[in-house]
Amino acid sequence: MNNTIITLGRQFGSGGGSIAKAVGRRLGIKVYDNALISEAAQEIGYSKDLFAHSGEKKSIFSMSSFFASGRYGTMSDGYAVDSSLFNLQSDVIRSIAENGDAIIIGRCADYILRDLNILSVFITAPLDFRVQRITDREQLSEKDAESLILKKDRIRETYYNFFTLGTWGKADNYDLCIDSSILGIEGTAEWIIEFAKKAGIVA
Repeated sequence: MNNTIITLGRQFGSGGGSIAKAVGRRLGIKVYDNALISEAAQEIGYSKDLFAHSGEKKSIFSMSSFFASGRYGTMSDGYAVDSSLFNLQSDVIRSIAENGDAIIIGRCADYILRDLNILSVFITAPLDFRVQRITDREQLSEKDAESLILKKDRIRETYYNFFTLGTWGKADNYDLCIDSSILGIEGTAEWIIEFAKKAGIVA
């Protein structure tokens, strides 16, 4: 497969989505976020709504409470449902990668496509930088913005670690980890493209 595939994980508030779109715009490559992955699911025969609320969320928070209280049956049932959904999601992401160039945001895409020649990127940024971005974007207080960031990161980390048995955000899981606060959205996008060219991912 000679398609150009870039996967992009990100800390909440780091600007990862905007960076992915900037890379896609410069390269002329479609960027798949939650909404477009759901549309792709529909195209290959799955319900569009199947993934609409599942992206990077998992019931293992509630499952953990079931486990702690000894409700193993409920935990097992939840695991089966979530694992089946993850397998379907994996089929959709593989179909996207097989059918053309793509930049795929989140969804454990780096793990799902690990056997292919892809570029896996993780976007990070200092907490104070992210707090400022979310404060401005969501019109929240700094305290509420920080709480939201920590919650979102915890969800993404738990989801990724559960299904991949890896460590979300750990540098050796990715080809490139970059602090978006240093170069900004456009500068980070340029850096990713330059790295992709040198890595032979982009011609």
